Amino acid sequence: MRVVVVGGGIGGLALAAGLRRRSFGVTVFDRDREVRATGGYHITLDGRARTALAELVAPEVMERLLASASALRLRDRDAFWDHRGRLLGHGPDLGQDSGIDVDRITLRTLLAEAVGDDLHLGRTVSGVGHDGHGAPQVRFTDAPPVTADLVVGADGVHSLVARHLAGGPTNSPAGVIGFSGRTPLGDLSPREQRRLGPRSGLALGPRGTALYVGFLDPVGNAALDAPELRMSVTTGPTYIWGAMLPESVATDALRGLRAGALRAALLDRFRQRGWAGPTLEVVARADPRSVAAFRFNAASTRAADLAPWPAGPVTALGDAVHATPPTAGMGAGAAIRDAAALLEQLSEVAGGVTTLPEAVGRFEAGMRRRGSEVLTLAMEGVRLILATDTAGGTGSAGDRAPRIP
Repeated sequence: MRVVVVGGGIGGLALAAGLRRRSFGVTVFDRDREVRATGGYHITLDGRARTALAELVAPEVMERLLASASALRLRDRDAFWDHRGRLLGHGPDLGQDSGIDVDRITLRTLLAEAVGDDLHLGRTVSGVGHDGHGAPQVRFTDAPPVTADLVVGADGVHSLVARHLAGGPTNSPAGVIGFSGRTPLGDLSPREQRRLGPRSGLALGPRGTALYVGFLDPVGNAALDAPELRMSVTTGPTYIWGAMLPESVATDALRGLRAGALRAALLDRFRQRGWAGPTLEVVARADPRSVAAFRFNAASTRAADLAPWPAGPVTALGDAVHATPPTAGMGAGAAIRDAAALLEQLSEVAGGVTTLPEAVGRFEAGMRRRGSEVLTLAMEGVRLILATDTAGGTGSAGDRAPRIP
């Protein structure tokens, strides 16, 4: 069986690594020219995602990942603040949590190494169709088409493959604009270092403003104490933060700014909404080159709405199907679980247990349930942020505390 994967993000590379490990013929095409040219700063993999990844890659790859990842169990309990920095509550004890945080670049690099020469960068897909014999075919802007037994779209929120299958977009704007950046713990004042602590947290303020501050320390809080295997991009305790605002003409305009100009405009917007100076220090002292803006997109939370096409030799996974806002920290993990589930089904085909259409159908049924689950959790956070789009802020949202990734 020959499989072509469109998209070399986390889900696509995880699938390809698993296929290659089980001796399937697989090729991945991605438009990026460098593996490290990836958006986002860190991702969370819960226990289910870790288990799925261990089924896709060799044990030595998992060891390198864990040596480069920050263990959630070593963090303090997450915190929930208001916009003045007043502590409102804590999350659950993480002492038994098997989840990890890892730099997106680190994970993508590890997976790309596992895929090896089967990854082709700098290749832009222009369309998906069928050849003269009815086999699925991937077409390119600057190269001859490639035919396969199965084409898998792992090409993200703006998936060309999923759009082809669904006959239109598979997600829409969620109503929130996000801004992200990196701030080393040592660049903060002693006061803020103590307040934020070795934990992640979320603060909500008036007019739909929110600030997530994630703690990442792949050295001091390494999931596996093996410095000789470490390859993390983050080399010390760092806050990876995400600021959020309701989408509007004014906030959308911020997406056109870059670096220091974007950081300054973002700080001004939060100050106008009553945020206290110290609570914004993590943004003010961020490396301006790390500050970026992006729109939250989301698919439907209804399982029946996901992958709305008949099962066949073209399918999709991850954000291409269930685009998930980062408010639950589960999007990349769900894509890895999709990859493991598809690999399991394709192994049944290779063993003569089932047919390809039946295997794809079972995979897509499970993906619909999985996607609905993570989207429901993520949208709780989005709705809470939008519910505070009043002068009263958190007081208008009641006592609900969102899940902190």
